[in-house]
Amino acid sequence: MLAYLIKRVAGAVAVLMAMSLIVFCLQSVIPADPARAMAGPTAPEATVAAIREQLGLNETVVVQYGRFLSRLAHGDLGISVRTRQPVVTDVLQYLPATLELAVVSMLMGLALSVLMALLQFTLPGSAAIRLAIVGIGSTPIFLTALLLAYFFWFLLDWLPGAGRLSVRNFSGPTGFYLLDGFLVARPGISLDALRHMILPALALALPIAVAVGRSLNSALHDVMKQAYIRTARGKGVSETRVLLRHGLRNAATAPLSMMGMQIALILGNLLVVERVFAWPGLGLYMVQALASADLPVVLGVTLVFGVFYVVAAILIEICQSLADPRIGLL
Repeated sequence: MLAYLIKRVAGAVAVLMAMSLIVFCLQSVIPADPARAMAGPTAPEATVAAIREQLGLNETVVVQYGRFLSRLAHGDLGISVRTRQPVVTDVLQYLPATLELAVVSMLMGLALSVLMALLQFTLPGSAAIRLAIVGIGSTPIFLTALLLAYFFWFLLDWLPGAGRLSVRNFSGPTGFYLLDGFLVARPGISLDALRHMILPALALALPIAVAVGRSLNSALHDVMKQAYIRTARGKGVSETRVLLRHGLRNAATAPLSMMGMQIALILGNLLVVERVFAWPGLGLYMVQALASADLPVVLGVTLVFGVFYVVAAILIEICQSLADPRIGLL
């Protein structure tokens, strides 16, 4: 296990370095000028030139990248052009909202995928289920988010469709409102946070449910034909217990691999969903940074998302090994 973790950490560092280099080089071909964005549209050229000199934008890309790596080694991602604060400070401020939403949406997606796979397996000829799966899987994420907001927020007014809380100026000890409400003995805060989270989490969970559910359904059909399943049935084990205890676990390898692919997609979908539902997380922060040519933020959030994906990939590989001991950690 130790050798595996060392190998994966080394690989993660290499991936993040390559990612940072690609994103850093892209800024040289982007027509936006960070110095002009920081100085303002009416600032004189002398002021813009001074800011460019201060930010080191007159240096070559190689020199700028070397300085960036030096700052990164000290935990410095630079200063945001838009907020005028250190990017690390902004990231730590918006990170809990994104983490909370991502974790809840992944858990919701896994639960829906299992339910969807079981329905497909037990009702293989249901046209309604197939139509629902095709419809959900074919709908773009932005349209799914807009439809959920329209029906459940604007039309029916069942659930809130913007922000994280109805109350203002609440500051919890952890930043995770689902947990903070109980920590400060105000369970109403946690309930309100859950109501605000349902729609954006569902928008993120539906693509996961469709992709992982299809994979799990296909794997179940193969697993339930194996000899050990017939042996369990021959011992008098009920069909429900055979499916839940033996079928799901042994069919988990392929769906877990699909889940890893969905995690990469969910990081991109966060930009859309957080924008639609005004969710104050890293996705909305990134969208606002792109609109204002805030390159330090773009680079910093990209690295944070890269770390998310690498950690999630390691956890999925460990889960695959636990589900099927024949799969070793290389």
